[in-house]
Amino acid sequence: MREGIHPKFKQVIFLDASVGFSFLSASTRSSSELMEWEDGQTYPVIRVDSSSASHPFYTGRQKHTETGGRVDKFNQRLSAQKERKNAHQ
Repeated sequence: MREGIHPKFKQVIFLDASVGFSFLSASTRSSSELMEWEDGQTYPVIRVDSSSASHPFYTGRQKHTETGGRVDKFNQRLSAQKERKNAHQ
């Protein structure tokens, strides 16, 4: 590996301010905003829009819309055409 071309990993706090959830992880990103973690040390803070604590997929608040697949849509069109054809006879 060439020296000096890889970014440095450091510990940062990812903060989802919408629900107050945070976790400590390694990242190449940094920030000028600092926050003290549970271990008493201070780390840079990266604010995120959503996390597993707020994303609808993980919280179970996601709306599932049941839409038919291509085959179902084709069968619906086919049956509608047959009904129209039988109605004209």
